[in-house]
Amino acid sequence: MKAAAHGSAPNLLVELGAEELPPKALKRLGERFAAGIAEWLAEHDFLNSPTPAYRWFATPRRLAALVEAVRERQPEQLRERRGPAVARAFDDDGRPSKAATAFAHANGVAVEDLERLATEKGEWLVFRHRVAGQSLAAAIEACVRSSVERLPVPKRMRWGAGDAEFVRPVHWLVVLHGDAALEAEVLGVAAGRHSFGHRFHAPGRLPIAHADAYVETLKNEGSVWVDYEERKLEIYLQAEKAAKKIGALPVVDDDLLEEVAGLVERCEMVTGKFDERFLEVPREVLVSSMRDHQKYFHLVDRDGNLAPHFIAASNIRSREPERVRSGNERVLRARLTDAEFFWREDLKQSLESRVESLKGLMFHRRLGSVYDKTRRVAELAGRIARDGGFDADACTRAAWLAKADLVSLMVGEFPELQGTMGRYYALHDGEPARVALAVEEHYLPRHAGDALPAGEIGRAISVADRIDTLCGIFATGEEPTGDKDPYALRRRAQGLIRTLVEGRLDLDVEQLIEIGAGLYESCGIEIPAESRAKAVAFIVDRYPAYYGASGYGPDEIAAVSAVRPTRPRDLDRRLRALFAFRRLPASESLAAANKRIGNILKRSEPGDRTHIDPDLLAEPAEQDLARCLVQTGAEVLPLIRRGEYAEALERLAGLREPIDAFFDDVMVMDPDEGLRNNRLALLRQLSGLFKGVADISRLQPRQSR
Repeated sequence: MKAAAHGSAPNLLVELGAEELPPKALKRLGERFAAGIAEWLAEHDFLNSPTPAYRWFATPRRLAALVEAVRERQPEQLRERRGPAVARAFDDDGRPSKAATAFAHANGVAVEDLERLATEKGEWLVFRHRVAGQSLAAAIEACVRSSVERLPVPKRMRWGAGDAEFVRPVHWLVVLHGDAALEAEVLGVAAGRHSFGHRFHAPGRLPIAHADAYVETLKNEGSVWVDYEERKLEIYLQAEKAAKKIGALPVVDDDLLEEVAGLVERCEMVTGKFDERFLEVPREVLVSSMRDHQKYFHLVDRDGNLAPHFIAASNIRSREPERVRSGNERVLRARLTDAEFFWREDLKQSLESRVESLKGLMFHRRLGSVYDKTRRVAELAGRIARDGGFDADACTRAAWLAKADLVSLMVGEFPELQGTMGRYYALHDGEPARVALAVEEHYLPRHAGDALPAGEIGRAISVADRIDTLCGIFATGEEPTGDKDPYALRRRAQGLIRTLVEGRLDLDVEQLIEIGAGLYESCGIEIPAESRAKAVAFIVDRYPAYYGASGYGPDEIAAVSAVRPTRPRDLDRRLRALFAFRRLPASESLAAANKRIGNILKRSEPGDRTHIDPDLLAEPAEQDLARCLVQTGAEVLPLIRRGEYAEALERLAGLREPIDAFFDDVMVMDPDEGLRNNRLALLRQLSGLFKGVADISRLQPRQSR
């Protein structure tokens, strides 16, 4: 953003200073704070453009916005107040009525000064006047308050003796319009032009002379890089430079980079090392110790092997950098020493021997222990493997071991490594590689966009594990409500659909839930039919979110979902076929015809008759449609049974002309009951044939989508 040009409206700076803000949420808070300021100003006509130009800034101690070209005052506004209808405002002689006089008096004018407004409903007296726009100085407090109140802060706190609530205690507020400081009080803090620099390098009050000088003033005099993206890039470049000095490459994933940018206001890199003996511990443990626990960047050599070095981002420039380095090394050494001990101790006991200990680990107070869950999942995964034609014994074995690492020392300290450590322990015990891999992969996908299990055994256990959880939690009545989803069932159901569709497992979720419920009942836990139905419906209801993100239209998803397919792979094939059908010239006409058929059947007397009596086909158009229906049905039904939906819809598209002719020439609701019922049967049969694939009556014309 450029500084305001000479003669144009000045830029507006708003900075909210606080105690250390949550680093993982900092970027989102910074973006929304600035957007809230800019949008409020645009909405209240303080900007020349309805699309505001602004920059956002965020450090651990501040959120700030710099909005371009903000008016000092809103434009003059024309206001209009409507009075009585003209018919009631004057008598037959044209004299004003009491209503007209009272309206004029209330607005401080004479009746003859009122104007008239003609509408479709008649003519009215109106009072029009111009009012001066509100000044920015008077409005800015409401603007900042509005932005603060709309910030995505799940939990707010109070501090001191006041009633103010925010994610962290607030200590200062800067509001500058060009070089003018505006008065405001937000969250118990009065605004001024004084900010604060770095907590250690420039801790005193720091005056900001002009809104456009904010970034450079904080950088040069306050030792703070307020631009989040600039600070993030600087961290990345410094990490690369530091790694290059020791001949290594930094592993800088974006999540860690953003978290580090949320922890420092300026950045000094510290390069440290650890004893090479720790490289005997699994790589994931070392990386987790550095990345997740210490917020260090780990390093690799040219071959991708983990190097015994790390890079830490420091918020201060120390006069004794060696002490900072040795302090970081000491902290990491203690953590790696613990990890080394856990690793060696865990290897003294086989993974299988730990399964019994799962009896002491609660899955759910009403659903038993993790051991009980393991037994159910192993049985269900084995059935899935047998139905899928792959190694059921290996699948059952992997499922039996899948949760055993939960009671290991390492996972107790590093819970994020569940599954990963199970793979290492399984390999150490001599388990087959595919079994060990499935132990790790059965947790996948952990979140949206995460990888799926690469092996068929891992996919089977992943499905079984999710089915067991969904089936059980719905039986306890703790299904998601509103924003609350304590067991992450939405994520689990979404992952289940992804695994079945993208993992090419052609399984029926309704059957899986039934089997899962039966396994619970074998453990003495009843899963009511209502709970089973809710679980199935919950899974099926995830389809729109999954396929909507893939570019399918809501009407396409609704058309396929309407026939309630419970096999996600089957639904996927139907949806792809419908997507292709939409491109056929006949699609819109057939969709409209099916919508018409649906409306006719809804208005007719309830009935399920689909048998067509040839002797009652009186009109040539209905005779032709019946003949085409028989011929097309003979071709289409086998295609539907084989799941060849695209071909089926292509054949059904050939019915366009006889259907159009039928509706042009035939009166369905004939007074003759026999003819009427026979024609309704014809329409039911026709509708049923299309619904063998999807309810295409739900498709909208393409131009209205």
